[in-house]
Amino acid sequence: MYAPLLQHPVIAPIAAAMLGAIFGSFIGALVVRWPAGRPISTGRSQCDSCGTVLKAWQLIPLVSYIVLRGRCAACGAAIGRSSLLIELAAALIGAVSLALHPGIEGLAIAFLGWLLLPLALLDWQHYWLPHPLTAALALGGLASAALGLPPDWTSRIIGAGAGLGGLSLVALLYRLMRGREGLGGGDPLLLGAIGLWLGWQALPIVLMIASGLGLAAALVMQRRGLAIDSATRFPLGTLLALAAWPVALAGPLA
Repeated sequence: MYAPLLQHPVIAPIAAAMLGAIFGSFIGALVVRWPAGRPISTGRSQCDSCGTVLKAWQLIPLVSYIVLRGRCAACGAAIGRSSLLIELAAALIGAVSLALHPGIEGLAIAFLGWLLLPLALLDWQHYWLPHPLTAALALGGLASAALGLPPDWTSRIIGAGAGLGGLSLVALLYRLMRGREGLGGGDPLLLGAIGLWLGWQALPIVLMIASGLGLAAALVMQRRGLAIDSATRFPLGTLLALAAWPVALAGPLA
């Protein structure tokens, strides 16, 4: 019943965009509440300024923000645009995935993007890659393999080992040479999970794109007059996440 809908050139992307907006709403709450130690999925949603419990129609992704013109209906306080942008990003991930890859493969690529999005945001804002999210990403890779989607099991297992082992070795060598940590403990786990999704053949491209993004960010920082030295921190997990989804979108390399 659902397979033909996933293949439809119009319905599938629209439905995936709607599903993405829903996921984006949850992701927006997650990246704000989790680092603050607040409950993520329990309790009624409320205005951060006045504490008014939000009504159901005020929780509709994208629509409620537009209708309310970005302000709380009770107190008029401005609603942060970050949640709106996250919902838009998640909707775009769903729409593009199903538009370019109709069917179950496109849905899997969309889920990859939705899993990478909170990891990218949390590492960018807090230099934090929560192990439960990375584990969920790895389990998603195993699930996509179980569905028979490319690449094959061998490429995925080698990719997981190469991603985890390669970055772990880099971190060890850096520690031995510099006497301090150069990579967070979550970065090798993230690259291992990405390798489990994309296979070992995709890892060099992911690393190349991530390095290019990092270089571009450094150049922008320099243009803005910010000093960059050996102690400057870059959210490698964010760069890896931003690189991995377009590689998946381009299609398997094996």
